[in-house]
Amino acid sequence: MAGRTITRADLSEAVYQKLGLSRTESAAFVERVLDEICDGLARGESVKLSSFGSFLVRDKGQRIGRNPKTGVEVPIEPRRVMVFKPSNVLKARINGQGDPAADS
Repeated sequence: MAGRTITRADLSEAVYQKLGLSRTESAAFVERVLDEICDGLARGESVKLSSFGSFLVRDKGQRIGRNPKTGVEVPIEPRRVMVFKPSNVLKARINGQGDPAADS
């Protein structure tokens, strides 16, 4: 099942429709939120959004990789990667189970 992609413009439009800010203010608001998330991650901080999930930065060490075409081993440099861990609320919503916190 392929869905459509939600863009910054879609997020700005949703803010415009639901909060009543101007379109310019809505776009600026979305940009500010995304900038804060990006800045926090760039500093190596975790970003936790309640009922949505957490964005985490992990350090990966150097390792040996293999070129699948030639079979030649090559070193893969250490790097930082971003991972997303969805909340239980989001997992339940994706699976059509509603809010698990409301069930208790």
